[in-house]
Amino acid sequence: MSESDATAVLESQVPLPLLHRGKVRDVYDVGDGRLLMVASDRVSAFDVILPQPIPRKGEVLTQLTAWWLDSLDGVLDHHLLSCDPDEIVDQVPSLRESRGAWARRSMLVYRTEPVLVECVVRGYVSGSAWKEYRAEGTLAGEALPEGLVESQKLPVPIFSPSTKAQTGHDENIPFSSVVERLGREEAHRLRDLSLTVYEHGAAITKEHGIILADTKFEFGHQADGRLLLIDEVLTPDSSRFWPADLYEPGQGQPSLDKQPVRDFLDGLTDWDKSPPPPDLPDHVVRETTDRYLEIFKRLTGTDLDEFRPPRFG
Repeated sequence: MSESDATAVLESQVPLPLLHRGKVRDVYDVGDGRLLMVASDRVSAFDVILPQPIPRKGEVLTQLTAWWLDSLDGVLDHHLLSCDPDEIVDQVPSLRESRGAWARRSMLVYRTEPVLVECVVRGYVSGSAWKEYRAEGTLAGEALPEGLVESQKLPVPIFSPSTKAQTGHDENIPFSSVVERLGREEAHRLRDLSLTVYEHGAAITKEHGIILADTKFEFGHQADGRLLLIDEVLTPDSSRFWPADLYEPGQGQPSLDKQPVRDFLDGLTDWDKSPPPPDLPDHVVRETTDRYLEIFKRLTGTDLDEFRPPRFG
C-alpha cells in the first residue's frame, strides 16, 4: 500500500488509543501531551457522511494546512509538530508498521483543550450569512449595510463566530456572546488573531487568482494556558474558495471544493438529505478529487505528489 492509499476507516490500523472520530478526522492519543490527527478521505454533505470516500482528500487537507502554517511562521503559535512521515515515525516508533494507513494525511500535534467557539471570518456575504441577511438584514443579529447582494464583498472582513456544536449545525452568535462565554480579553484575542490569519490568507489567494470568501479557525489552550491555532487551516473543507475570474456578485459562486458532491445531491429528487445517503457516481468522485488537487496546486505551485512537507521546530 502506498502512503496515499490509506482506507477511510483507520482505527484498526493505527496502534494508538482512538480519542475521537469526526466526520473527517480521527484523533489518537500519542502520549506526552501529543495527538495524531488523521484526515481520512471521508466526505460529508448536509451533515451526512457519504458512502464513497474522495481519494487523496485527506492528504490535501493535511499538506495544505502545513503549507499555510509554514507561511504563518512568526505570526502566531500553532499546534503542528510535524506532518512529515519520517519525523513522525522517529518521534512515535510504534507507528512504523502502520505507516501506510496514516502517512501524508496525518499531523503530529500538541494536545490542547479546544476553545468551544468556531472563529469564522467572512469577507463576502454568502452561505448562511446570506440567508440571514436576506431575511433580517443582519449577521448573527448584528446589522450589516443595506442593499448587499449575494456574494458581495463586505466593506471590511467580519469576525462572525458560531457555536461549536457536538451534533447538528453550528449556530452564528454575536461577538458579545463570545465575550460572555470566554471573557473580554480572550474574545478580543481570538477575533484579532482570526482576522489576521484571514487577511494573510486572502492576500495570498488573491495572488493566485482565488477569492477567499470566508473561512473558519479553531483554537485551543495547552496545559500551560498558551493559546494555539489548531486543526486544519485555510483548506477547501474549512474555507470557501472562489475562482476570481468567474466571480459575479448577485448569485452563488462556483467553489474549489466538494461542489460536485453538493451539485449531485441537490439534483436528486428522491433523497431528503437524511441518512442513509445515496451512493456517489464514479464521475462525481473523480471530479471532486480533481477539485481538491486543483486548489492544492494553484496555491502551492506544486503537484501533490511532488510536495514535500515543511519542517517545524
